[in-house]
Formats: sequence, structure tokens, C-alpha cells
Amino acid sequence: MRNPFRSESSRIGDPAAGDLGRLVVDEVTWYMRENKVTRGELAQAMGVSPGRVSQILSGEENLTLRTLCSVVEALGAQVEFALRPVDEALT
Repeated sequence: MRNPFRSESSRIGDPAAGDLGRLVVDEVTWYMRENKVTRGELAQAMGVSPGRVSQILSGEENLTLRTLCSVVEALGAQVEFALRPVDEALT
């Protein structure tokens, strides 16, 4: 399911896009909202405290791939990743 709220300016590499970590957190929180998953439920599925989930989703933490994999697995989701030239339009 594609995130319909993501704008052209949220592309990584776009000066207006901000930080990659912030984009990842935005995508995770969007997925949680769409699938009605609470932070508490995510914490339980990950085997961590709700406070740890809050840290991860704060956008202030430098997420590791290991942490991201844990979040994605706990959500029962998958990640899609693609690199494109900056001037190539999203479809």
C-alpha cells in the first residue's frame, strides 16, 4: 500500500526532504495509523518497553538497520527501497 500523503518533497536527496531518519519514522507512523497499531502493541511485538518505542518514533534517534528491521518485522510489514536520480519524477 502506497503512502498517499507522501509528497514529492519527501524524496530523499531533495533539499526540502529533511533527514532520512525522519522520513523512515514518518512512514512507520503512517503505516501504524493505517493499520491501527498502537505504540504499546508495537512495543509488545518487539519485546521492548513502550518508552523504547517512543524513542524510536521520536525522529531524534539515529536508527540502525537492525532497529528498523525489528520494527518492520514486528509490524508484519516489508520495506521497499529504491534509488533514483534526483531529477527523476516519482510515479
